[in-house]
Amino acid sequence: MTDPANIINVAKRAGVSLGTVSNVLNRPERVAPATRERVLQAIGELGFVRNEAARQLRAGRSRTIGLLVLDIGNPFFTDLAAGVESAAAKAGLSVILCNSDDNPERENHYLSLLQQQRAYGILITPVSSRNPRIGEIRQHGTPTVLVDRGAPRRQCSVAVEDVVGGEIAVSHLLELGHTRIAFVGGPLKINQVADRLTGARRALRTAGLDEDRLSLVETDVLNVSAGREAGARIADMGKRSRPTAVFCANDLLALGVLQEMTRRHLDVPADLAIVGYDDIEFAAAAAVPLTSVRQPRSQLGQAATELLIDEVAHPEAHQHRQVVFEPELVVRESTDQKARAE
Repeated sequence: MTDPANIINVAKRAGVSLGTVSNVLNRPERVAPATRERVLQAIGELGFVRNEAARQLRAGRSRTIGLLVLDIGNPFFTDLAAGVESAAAKAGLSVILCNSDDNPERENHYLSLLQQQRAYGILITPVSSRNPRIGEIRQHGTPTVLVDRGAPRRQCSVAVEDVVGGEIAVSHLLELGHTRIAFVGGPLKINQVADRLTGARRALRTAGLDEDRLSLVETDVLNVSAGREAGARIADMGKRSRPTAVFCANDLLALGVLQEMTRRHLDVPADLAIVGYDDIEFAAAAAVPLTSVRQPRSQLGQAATELLIDEVAHPEAHQHRQVVFEPELVVRESTDQKARAE
């Protein structure tokens, strides 16, 4: 009968003490090379795999970062996660991805689960920045960093200046001569959506125009299907009353609006100019490439992870930071008729 693959039998087979096996596993530099090789050979022969989870929990914290996002179906969060994983791997950490699906109850479930698993820390794009559960988890010793959201000085955060993003999007449309513009997005309880709308209205005020020039086409969610529905509502307004341009709160909505315009045989940008937000990969690859406000998605993830690692590694010296990136307008054929002609 084969000996069970446990630390006791590893020690017996290698002819060493349990302490020596422990040192080989955790502090190999303390063990003579010949002895270390003998223990490693015994580990290989028995097929021993140490319980890393148990070891980490005994240390009080695992080596896994929890990344909790609003919608894993949105490529924005996929790109953000890639940045988190890149920074985590450099520090010898792993990442577990959780999807709240913009549901507060599901968000709290994952927060509790990550706390129970003694997560190294949590990166979260919260459904609401006012969720008291986030503060409770921090008070109980699990560091958290808000991602794609601003935070007060008592907590780290990484975000993009979305008010500026909304302003440059609508300023671009105004410069092209559009004065009937629609904002497509929602729900407005999402801070990013509200901030982008605020920026859009600020662009009108700066241009000396009444905010009423910007009509609101609110959506329940931020996906392609909602964009198609919004596009149908806009198309049904009729040529004389409908806007000549739309600014969408994200690229998925913009792609949906574009799909509906194509289905209705309306020309983009001649009949309707479209600006999206995020500049996901699909924006440039659309049938009519989308003008979009670019966010540094991967950089957001990397910066948030680095802040989290610093807070865990230097709890006394760490200073909370609120990192804010500036968005950038990327002009493509969905607003630029010259580009289409070329």
